[in-house]
Amino acid sequence: MPEPDAPLPADPGTLAFERIVYAKDPGSAVATVTISRPAVLNCFDFRTLRELGRAFEDAGWDDSVATVVITGAGDRAFCTGADLHDRLRSIGKPTIARINGVCVGGGQELQLACDLSVMVDDAYIQHVGPEHGSVPAGGATQWLPLVVGDRRAREIIMLCERISPQQALEWGLVSRVVPRSALDSTVAGLAEQLRNKLPETMRYTKAQLNWWRDLVWSSTISHARDWLAVHSTSDETREAVVAFGEKRSPRFDELRSMQAAGGRSCSRCGARGLPAGHGFCGVCGSPLGSAWGSGVSSGASDE
Repeated sequence: MPEPDAPLPADPGTLAFERIVYAKDPGSAVATVTISRPAVLNCFDFRTLRELGRAFEDAGWDDSVATVVITGAGDRAFCTGADLHDRLRSIGKPTIARINGVCVGGGQELQLACDLSVMVDDAYIQHVGPEHGSVPAGGATQWLPLVVGDRRAREIIMLCERISPQQALEWGLVSRVVPRSALDSTVAGLAEQLRNKLPETMRYTKAQLNWWRDLVWSSTISHARDWLAVHSTSDETREAVVAFGEKRSPRFDELRSMQAAGGRSCSRCGARGLPAGHGFCGVCGSPLGSAWGSGVSSGASDE
């Protein structure tokens, strides 16, 4: 993926993207960005994030582009992971999320960062962070209270239940819900309406509409990223990741009991707060018992 020498639009074919498909249609003035990883439900990796950022940047520089549409490849998923909202919100062009399948976690935050969204009637929206060792602080905790209200935001994030298309529409979480056969025509219709607006006026309108979101985002995102980085090595996150891979629920009660007891401890030297995933005491080197057995206080090794 070549880096630009100047803030000038490029031919999408010259950008050599591998994880996304980027196309511009001069006739409709629409730039379409498609996350092309259907085998993993269009989940992000580092390269995907870089390519998306470059595509959003290019669309923002291209004065012939009136609207940017974001979608996922295939029919199963829109997206299941994201944290690219700064660049998406600062494009200066209206953005439409084309939700063609399940929209989970960071994917829901991605569609929330768009100005409008169209969802197929056989998909669902869901946040699963509190069940899987994360906090949806890449947009959900900041913006959901603004979009659906505080109580509903807490329900969506804390209960981790699936939100049906009709419920999402009633709560204002999406702009339109349509049959799959009408998805493209509905997106195209909205893009055409947005095209027939004054570009400089629309850019500043979007900047004004973003004010509340930008305010809460700038106030929370730095410490959210710090907390997530630190917590990524915690017993909770470790257990949640293993449980996900084993297709089971995390051991919630055992984790809570371990925390109530002050963490694992070593029966030989008395050291406390030892990680659940370690097989030996980090102070005296003695073997540790299982953290998930009857003696929670003695610790455990998953190694």
